[in-house]
Amino acid sequence: MLSKYALLCAGALLPLVPAHAETAQDNGETQATSTSTADSSDDDFHKTIVVTAPGLSQLNLLAGTSVVSGIELQRNLDGQVGDVLAKLPGVSTSSFAPGVSRPILRGLQGDRVRIMVDGIGVSDASGVSADHAVSIDPLTAQSIEVLRGPAVLLYGSSAIGGAVNIIDKRIPRAVPEEPVHIDAIGGVDTATNLRQVGGSADMPLGKQFVLHVDGSYRKTDDIDIPGYVIAPGLRKQLLDAANTVEGSDPDKASELRETANERGTLPNSNTRTYTAGTGVAWIGDSATLGASFGYYNTQYGTPERPSADISGEGEEDEGPVQIHMRQYRGDLRGSVDLASGPFSQVRTRWGYSDYSHTEIAGGERGTTFNVKNLEGRLELVQKQQGDWSGSIGGQFVNNKFEAIGDEAFVPPSTTDEYSLFTLQEINKGPLQFQGGARYEHVNIDVPTYDTTKKYDNISASIGTSYEVADGLRIGVNGSRASRAPNSEELFADGAHEATQQYEIGSTDLTKETAWGLEGYVRGDVGPATVNFSIYKNWFDNYIYLQAAGTIEDGLPVYNYLQQDAHYFGLEGEVNLPLYKTEGGLEFLTDLRGSYVRATLDDGGAVPFIPPLSLLGALEAKNDRWDARAEVQWFDKQDRVASYETSTDGFTFVNLSLAWKPLRGNQNVTLMLQGDNIFDVEGRRAASATKDYAPLVGRNVKLSVRMSI
Repeated sequence: MLSKYALLCAGALLPLVPAHAETAQDNGETQATSTSTADSSDDDFHKTIVVTAPGLSQLNLLAGTSVVSGIELQRNLDGQVGDVLAKLPGVSTSSFAPGVSRPILRGLQGDRVRIMVDGIGVSDASGVSADHAVSIDPLTAQSIEVLRGPAVLLYGSSAIGGAVNIIDKRIPRAVPEEPVHIDAIGGVDTATNLRQVGGSADMPLGKQFVLHVDGSYRKTDDIDIPGYVIAPGLRKQLLDAANTVEGSDPDKASELRETANERGTLPNSNTRTYTAGTGVAWIGDSATLGASFGYYNTQYGTPERPSADISGEGEEDEGPVQIHMRQYRGDLRGSVDLASGPFSQVRTRWGYSDYSHTEIAGGERGTTFNVKNLEGRLELVQKQQGDWSGSIGGQFVNNKFEAIGDEAFVPPSTTDEYSLFTLQEINKGPLQFQGGARYEHVNIDVPTYDTTKKYDNISASIGTSYEVADGLRIGVNGSRASRAPNSEELFADGAHEATQQYEIGSTDLTKETAWGLEGYVRGDVGPATVNFSIYKNWFDNYIYLQAAGTIEDGLPVYNYLQQDAHYFGLEGEVNLPLYKTEGGLEFLTDLRGSYVRATLDDGGAVPFIPPLSLLGALEAKNDRWDARAEVQWFDKQDRVASYETSTDGFTFVNLSLAWKPLRGNQNVTLMLQGDNIFDVEGRRAASATKDYAPLVGRNVKLSVRMSI
């Protein structure tokens, strides 16, 4: 199966605990082994990966949880986590540029989707603006999880849409049996001239200490595209403008036509990323403690917005914008088993990040965004009392933000968050109940304006499910989540070079509240595995960016506004085995679909909503081969905000063939892929750059993944 509806951690750390053989060690908690296209011999340390949730005896209530790892991660590997997850039901991506792509969950993006590393925030600025990349390289990921359901709100008010958790091995979780354990992956392609390699090594230092080192490098050139760079509507405007000024300004007319007729390659779409990290852990019989340090460095181009304005009031051309981003990060994770009292274990997780993002326009350094972030969690896992289990905890975040430069459009600010949370579960045979609650105090201090904004957010969720048949469960979840506006939504006032907008915030913005209701069916129906959800979200004081229709400093003006909104959506996946030969060759099909409709209170469409999408795949596999053919169909999106343009529908056809020449304790997977084999033009409706940044054309990839 391409996605794993695993039983995942709902607590602070989401630890992956390697277990011997095929079953988990008995530690007083129910544990479940995730399913995957790769068997246990393909997992790190050559053992089954077990996902455990602190304090929960049953995890079936976490509806719609998906995990990408193994062959699926290799097949969809990309430089940004949004592109890696884009084929999952209910998931799209911002696709601002090839070097920056953030996940969109159920039509919600930005600060409404929490992105984490091993259960704690990535601590970058990707949630603030679409041009900011996520500061983790998927090349170093062991698996990536998309989390929904009642427990997700425990990660923060920014998880209204859900959470994405990247599991890496930088803080080791187990002691390898061999003197050195090495994992590596590398690849090349034709459409972006990709060169990428990543690897890690884990070395035991005695019986209880482990040392880890890792690194990655990824470089691409300007991407190949099927047709014109500019979308038909905008291209017509450019050609009409050229005809208008032909007599009075032939040079301007020639420039407009040249821009309109660019094709085959997307200018300024190159990327370069490298990372390095190290970690050490002590793994005792009843306690663990580990720490790590990591470095992330990337530079990527952002496509330039063309203008058909011939009045002289349009955008000033300062040249293409390149963004240079770097992050230093330190992490700590620990746990202690408790022999007495009401709690069985205490767990803690801390992370500190020093992040910088510089916009370089026409070779000149422009605005620099600096973020220093400290985040920590402490969680107490309750001892199971009959049918009752759960956990309680607290979280602290200190975020210092500043924008430096002549065009800095957001004042420096310090944001402090203090949170208390709990998750409780009652299991009565086939009937289960789960409830979560979170209190969060947010304090935003802006010395420049001598202003402090304070918000008290209360979030809660409750869910119940019933096992109607062996392996098949139906359920319903209800939630209330509250989110404070961020500093850019409140205080922005100026030109943003990378997005090519003049953004104006509002200090009158109040906190955003979302009420949610979800029903789902999940489990086995005969030989098939199904996962289907229907949901509705009602937002009070929804915050969004709206075009003002005016020009300031040569850029179009956009205001942060607020009104009520509601979302309705459907998503689902069916995995069905078709036939299995006596020789072990298995044929199966994988069907997926997603639909979101989002409406503001005034009847207008919420900006940048993905269209209806469907995916169908046929797969044949055995112990050594895995062949897959898939068709992705995206409907047109003509229900757009007043300042947006519609997008046409398109269909991609993708093929892949994986071969495992080595198995067991030294496994290798070679993969040959052909993506978008018919070279079809595609533009993502949820992308702010869709009119001048189409998706990659036909692309042939070759990759290798090994664990030795």
